[in-house]
Amino acid sequence: MNTLRLLAQEGLQVPAGTAWYLADLGEARGKQELFKRQVPQKLKVLLEHALIESAVSSNRIEGVNIDPKRAWTLVLGGARYRDRNEEEVRGYRDALKLVHEKARELPINEPTVLELHQLARGEIWDAGKYKERDSDIIERLPTGEERVRFKPVSAAETPKAIAALIMAWRDAQDAARVHPLLAAAAFNFDFLCIHPFRDGNGRVSRLLLLLMCHQLGYEVGRYISLERVIEQNKERYYETLQHSSLGWHEGRHDPWHYINYLLYVLKTAYQEFEARVGDVKSPRGAKTEVVLDAIARLGPSFALGELERACPGVSRDMVRRVLRSEQRAERLASEGRGPGARWRKRG
Repeated sequence: MNTLRLLAQEGLQVPAGTAWYLADLGEARGKQELFKRQVPQKLKVLLEHALIESAVSSNRIEGVNIDPKRAWTLVLGGARYRDRNEEEVRGYRDALKLVHEKARELPINEPTVLELHQLARGEIWDAGKYKERDSDIIERLPTGEERVRFKPVSAAETPKAIAALIMAWRDAQDAARVHPLLAAAAFNFDFLCIHPFRDGNGRVSRLLLLLMCHQLGYEVGRYISLERVIEQNKERYYETLQHSSLGWHEGRHDPWHYINYLLYVLKTAYQEFEARVGDVKSPRGAKTEVVLDAIARLGPSFALGELERACPGVSRDMVRRVLRSEQRAERLASEGRGPGARWRKRG
């Protein structure tokens, strides 16, 4: 069942806790732009640390471990990998660099999905290829016994399922009926339920989440490792994935457990980002920065409603106050009156 289509249904209510996460993340995104302008040197250090942590943590979640003393030279230096585990960490590093450097140019499509898998898996025989056989997700119990936790989409149906998921993502972006962060989390969840590869599904899902967040303007994953935050909350990751996947094939599942978990990961990363960068204050206020950042991302002209949707967590009065300030500074011009009036960028 495609969760993105489920979220786009008429009358679907977003839980209050989810709405709070979205409001907090909208404000955090505004502060992010402020920090990027004011403390670029600190950000360079954070970026290097996040690259190492992400490559190591994302693989460690899947049981791929390396000597911690080798992490820096393996990820940032020119050291040759010594074994299969180091090869996978280096491959994930290459995939991360592609996402960080080419985020605006990489479309969310099948070639991108396969390329990220190929990079992350290294030179193994099925890198960049969908699974050829059906495979269940197995849970290993403390007793040593095993049980089937989830049956993913069959190998035969996998290409069609991925194509439908990508189409649903595009429809969600075009229709703008679902908040883009909810759409990204739903995509991530469905990708894991489809389980398109023999191995490496979790790693590719995290790379795709990072890519989508970059494209949506939530770039905290450049500076704080989302993979490390997920690893630190690994039990909750598996618990929410299990709860949300119940009834997925029949379309009777509850995706909010997992969606809220990913929003929690992003919020935690932003809190750490702000703490690490330092107490840099904006003379205009954080919410003003959120609105100004949204204006910069909108087109040459926009309506008040469009700007409000791009500024979750900011009141209409605050949005209007910023618009009037920008109008007085002759950076914006109003075309008409009332809520339906459009605003045009000048210069």
